[in-house]
Amino acid sequence: MFILSEDSQRTEGRDAQSSNIMAGKAVAEAVRTTLGPRGMDKMLVDSSGEVVITNDGATILNEMDIEHPAAQMIVEVADTQEEEVGDGTTTAAVIAGNLLAEAEDLLDQDVHATTIVEGYHEAARIALEAIDEQVLEADVDEELLRQVAESSMTGKGTGGLTPAQLAETVVRAIDHVADDDGVRRDDVSLYTQIGASTSATDLIEGIVIDEEPAHEAMPSTVEDADIAILDVALEVRTGEIDAEYSIDSIDQLNAALDHEEQELRGYAEEIVDSGADVVFTTADVDDRVASFLANEGVLVFADLKKKDARKIASATGAKRVGALADLTADDFGHADRVRTDTFGDDELAFVEGGAAAEAVTVFVRGGTDHVVDELERAVGDALDVVATARDSGEVVPGAGASEIAIADKIRAEAAGIEGRKQLAVTAFADAIDVVPRTLAANTGRDPIDALVDLRAAHEAEGRAGLITDGETVTIDDPVDFGVVDPADVKREAIESAAEAATMIARIDDVIAAE
Repeated sequence: MFILSEDSQRTEGRDAQSSNIMAGKAVAEAVRTTLGPRGMDKMLVDSSGEVVITNDGATILNEMDIEHPAAQMIVEVADTQEEEVGDGTTTAAVIAGNLLAEAEDLLDQDVHATTIVEGYHEAARIALEAIDEQVLEADVDEELLRQVAESSMTGKGTGGLTPAQLAETVVRAIDHVADDDGVRRDDVSLYTQIGASTSATDLIEGIVIDEEPAHEAMPSTVEDADIAILDVALEVRTGEIDAEYSIDSIDQLNAALDHEEQELRGYAEEIVDSGADVVFTTADVDDRVASFLANEGVLVFADLKKKDARKIASATGAKRVGALADLTADDFGHADRVRTDTFGDDELAFVEGGAAAEAVTVFVRGGTDHVVDELERAVGDALDVVATARDSGEVVPGAGASEIAIADKIRAEAAGIEGRKQLAVTAFADAIDVVPRTLAANTGRDPIDALVDLRAAHEAEGRAGLITDGETVTIDDPVDFGVVDPADVKREAIESAAEAATMIARIDDVIAAE
């Protein structure tokens, strides 16, 4: 009896488990060397020749052309990590890959997959308890947030700026959008512009959009601006049906043109009479309307993207108006300044201060596309982790110290677990050790020697990590050196890696249709 199509392919039992585990391990291995302050970059070239240079785990995995379904689960781990907490993507992927490697060894020892899954779940619970125990008692103040941002960006491409310099900008941005209810992360934007060194990166108290004035004679700066946002086309109205008009004389032609001129001038007069200083519209603006408004000193931006219109409305407090006749002063938003500036061939609009100051933009500069792209990823991750740390108020030691503590606690509690499940719990601890081992390998130290020294220092001092200072690598307390991470980054990495690894380990039958 044939149940499946003749074109279907089926892999069962240990062959299916081995195939899936091998795919997951391969993905983890692809990003392992990017981990830590001495991590290396990857150059990714797609079929069209586009080049991406980065050491961001999520970016690397998303740019790779991965087809194997089990390998795609590891990519999803990195994506989830990026979406939830903004950083730790490489850590999560590497842990997931090593959990699979440990599971493979257990399967070879005839430990059932269900036992492995149960052991991993128990170990993950212990790991989360260990993270709670590692949370620093100190208040998460601006200094600690700067350390979180700097730790996140160390080892990433930051151009001519140091992570410490960028951390100042990141913390100022998050501080600007934080209140008693938490951090409004969506009110912090990133805008990249090539053509200057990274030292020109700045924090704009407002928003930046890629738009230029509708007419060259319009003012380049408007102070104390009343802002109108329209979803209205400021051009001659046309009918929805095809129609032809017969003109028999020059007088009729002039009358038609005069009527058209009056209609367009009427649009401009309505805007001027409303008192708006700056107009953003998502539709087109006729050149004659733009000219009329330029003569009145009104600054207009036409054909705005809807997402930019929403951003400006949210930042300035303006209401979007769908009919010009409905426009009143009550619909206006406000900003201290709206200005335009030219960067090479690009002209940008800046909406600053006033109500717009509730939103901020990190204006990232760099000499090349590759530089600003990597800087954007680094700053974006730093913004996310600082927002996470500020919201939760919990940070833990970095530099591998938390992972050493997690593995130590899991091994200590594994002794009290009966049966073969104990083997899976211990294997989970061994998989967590991959983080300090990889950090050591990427700094040039022997990973086994470093792991032994870290464990000894942890037993003696209670906290120990790999501290990188220039060319020197020492084992010390990372908190003393300002190397800290949000606790939620560690929690998310453990949870998502464990979920992916257990899901893959339980698969013993793969049916693929061609």
